[in-house]
Amino acid sequence: MIRKLLIANRGEIACRIIKTCREIGIATVAVFSDADQNAKHVKLADQAVHIGGSAAPESYLNREKLIAVAQAMQVDAIHPGYGFLAENAAFAQAVIDAGIIWVGATPESIIAMGDKRQSKLILKDIPLISGYQAEDQSDAVLIQAAEAIGFPIMVKASAGGGGKGMRRVDTPEALPDALQAARREAKQAFGDDTLILEKFIINPRHIEVQILGDQHGTIHAIGERECSIQRRHQKIVEETPSPAVDAELRERLNQTAIQIGQQLNYIGAGTIEFLLDADQNFYFMEMNTRLQVEHPVTEAVYGVDLVAWQIQIAEGQALPPEPFQPQGHAIEVRVYAEDPANDFLPATGTIHVWEAPQQVRVDDGIRSGDEVSIFYDPMIAKIIVHTPTRATSIRKMSYALSETRLFGVKNNIRYLYHLFNHEDFISGAIHTGFIEEHPDLGVETATINPAVLIACGLQQLDANPTWHLNRERPITHRYTLGDNLYQISTAIQRDGTIIITTENAQYHVSHVDGDSFIADGIRYTVQTFNHHDHWWMHHDGQTHHLIWQDPLPVPQGQTQNAGSLRAPMPGQVIRVAVEVGQTVAEGDLLMVLEAMKMEHRIEAPQAGIVQAIYYQVGDTVQAETILLDVESSATLK
Repeated sequence: MIRKLLIANRGEIACRIIKTCREIGIATVAVFSDADQNAKHVKLADQAVHIGGSAAPESYLNREKLIAVAQAMQVDAIHPGYGFLAENAAFAQAVIDAGIIWVGATPESIIAMGDKRQSKLILKDIPLISGYQAEDQSDAVLIQAAEAIGFPIMVKASAGGGGKGMRRVDTPEALPDALQAARREAKQAFGDDTLILEKFIINPRHIEVQILGDQHGTIHAIGERECSIQRRHQKIVEETPSPAVDAELRERLNQTAIQIGQQLNYIGAGTIEFLLDADQNFYFMEMNTRLQVEHPVTEAVYGVDLVAWQIQIAEGQALPPEPFQPQGHAIEVRVYAEDPANDFLPATGTIHVWEAPQQVRVDDGIRSGDEVSIFYDPMIAKIIVHTPTRATSIRKMSYALSETRLFGVKNNIRYLYHLFNHEDFISGAIHTGFIEEHPDLGVETATINPAVLIACGLQQLDANPTWHLNRERPITHRYTLGDNLYQISTAIQRDGTIIITTENAQYHVSHVDGDSFIADGIRYTVQTFNHHDHWWMHHDGQTHHLIWQDPLPVPQGQTQNAGSLRAPMPGQVIRVAVEVGQTVAEGDLLMVLEAMKMEHRIEAPQAGIVQAIYYQVGDTVQAETILLDVESSATLK
């Protein structure tokens, strides 16, 4: 029997496991890195132990340290969550060899399914996409195989997942660079740079089936999940049931998933992932031998606690003889610290305010005041809704997103709100290329609600000491929102009425009560937060980030050179592809940054000559840091 469990993970999944363990009476031990010493999961656990430095290899990926902590704390079991070591067979075996219960798939299953190439060779009578899975990894052989398969193709890390080491390649000319980048990213993420190739199916759906297997030979398929809304091959929205799957197709998917589980003698929670084409043909992609990020939608619809079942299965308990039955429709969104307007690049910084929506399930690992660092995945929370129908779930999620407040770091909340109000998403006409097909999705208009400007004026009243000396004299401030400049003047009449004037209108504010005020007979509520010159204003379901402008002129010498290139995100330099004095063409690769398990290419915006390189491989840089100077060919002439 498990009475005390160590969680070899962090963030929202660690918090989720702690919650379940409390409900079934199991004490928890959390581990934490330097960056996570004040993290939410550390505070929630019954005990917590420092495990190492902020970088994952020094902490959450250090197998020896984790087992040593487990032995020192005398735990009965280790739960790996997902990510990090959840699908590491060597770690699973080491846990078992140490006499500790491993809450997960057997090392044999992890090995069998952990290699995409081998998994397709092991399984029998399973529908597969045409591709290349052989051992020869030379560029020449891979290029020849790609030509035989036919473009476009997908290059995938054999040991990968979560979109890491994955590239779509449309032409033979682009393949060599894609192979090099995929190998490097796969090695960084998984320690294995083996690649496979697959025929790229145009606009498929990503459908997966949850399975549970116990130690007595019972395997249940617990419905399918629709995971087609993705960016960078990584899911951001998941739902069950899929709007594209009818009863007949569901039965075929479930039976195929059970067949795979039976071939593996599978124990624990696992997910079988398929691609579904326009003709309702499905193809096996891979199996994740762990809990999935999107497991809450299955829990909601099927009334199960998958974490609890993982633990009970590890204890030897049997699954019920009859499969779990579905009820209703559930949708989950992943909240990321990222910038949708800048190709979804990850963002870092301080979370000044985090207020989750009410009346829905929220799995998070953050609190107000937490830091989002460069060391870990930028997913910081999940929001889950469950209602009788898909239409109602979409409406409820849209409202929940409008009520979510995340001030301090760039995020995808508003982007998701626009997605849930897009007619194609509402109709279910979605596929894995949906986001690329709708590049304007989530683009905000240039207009701003007057209530936000009024709130800016009100917030500056007490911040300006001169107002108390002359109450009728207007106080004027300027703010920028993106490229737009707003000038706001505030004055107060003798009867106490506050007059706020913008470039387009004048407003009379007669009552102020906290975040609420009445302006020209209309009551508004605008939640505000400021940090130095940055102001976050939430009103009518939308958060605006405004920057107060210093009226003094900018000092000389602080402008950027025309040819300098800035880091689009904080990260670490993992490749410098040019030298000082080298001539480059527009689009040439200059440098590669890595952050939050993702690579970003720095390319030449113009033809020219590299004048300076300020950082080398291994250096850490902050967002907006100047990396290189490239003087354009036109200037040199």
